[in-house]
Amino acid sequence: MASNLRIGTSGWNYPSGRGTWNGVFYPPARGRAKSFDELSFYAEHFDTVEVNSTFYGQPRAEICRAWADRTPAGFEFSVKLYQKFTHPRMFKETLTRRLPGDAASDDPLLDALARPNQADLDAFRAGIEPLASAGKMGALLAQFPPSFKDTPASRDYLSDLLHAFAAYPVAVELRHRSWSDAIRDTLALLNTFGAAWVQIDEPKFTFSIRQNYLPNVKGFYYMRLHGRNVEKWWRHEKAEDRYDYLYSGEELKEFSEIADAARQLVKKVYLYTNNHFSAKSVANAAMIKKQLGEPLEGEYPPEFVARYPELDGAVTIVSARRRAAIDMWD
Repeated sequence: MASNLRIGTSGWNYPSGRGTWNGVFYPPARGRAKSFDELSFYAEHFDTVEVNSTFYGQPRAEICRAWADRTPAGFEFSVKLYQKFTHPRMFKETLTRRLPGDAASDDPLLDALARPNQADLDAFRAGIEPLASAGKMGALLAQFPPSFKDTPASRDYLSDLLHAFAAYPVAVELRHRSWSDAIRDTLALLNTFGAAWVQIDEPKFTFSIRQNYLPNVKGFYYMRLHGRNVEKWWRHEKAEDRYDYLYSGEELKEFSEIADAARQLVKKVYLYTNNHFSAKSVANAAMIKKQLGEPLEGEYPPEFVARYPELDGAVTIVSARRRAAIDMWD
């Protein structure tokens, strides 16, 4: 019987920066076989991944079709909504930088352009359709910023958004405490659409949302672990520095136990690690699988195990034949 628990990472492609996955989980970019496919290699180890690239641009059908073709049957993609749907201020700032000076000063026009419309909805649906038709669509992630507070206007907007994407399971990540202060109303709204309230672990701020880690719908459960790098969460040189955090085995036990309990209550559980710096998310996802007695599939590079010795003896090391095939770490 297939497991109803899916564990993976947030993203699979981190080719640059100090926190690159190249030379850690993947072979170094220089010298590896041109045929090496990061997504296919990733899918040998995990049966799901959370797609972050769709936050920065509308998903494209040809790209999603290629993703579906490069992953095995049963693999699932959870897809983050385009920023225009959840971060209109960020979208407006991006738009402003691209416009000439005179146009950038036209606030009413920019406000109108920053509001998602039917064309935006249709474009997003069309982009992810290949994943849905291939049976590889997990959940849609609507990640809202801390500035998205519980107000009548916000509730109306969230209701409209959930209605627009009612054909898909939607996970909603809320970060401001006003939503948990009005927990009954928030649950009523989410439950009406069968949307899962995303459970998150991240550094806390004064008005951080309060969570009890309980499922709110029977359809599915969605958890994201962002790391606990308090020192660099708000102030950092590079964005990747926020996610430079490795959970200890003891810290992960809480989330392993929560996921194990949740899987008894819902049809499916998604758990994603987002502490992606130097593939720490891969290590922590594998550690959670180990704690839950889930199979640790695929082969791991010896350099990865040397960096994360908690997995020594629990995972299979890349064979000499495989190393030769992809020119790993020559």
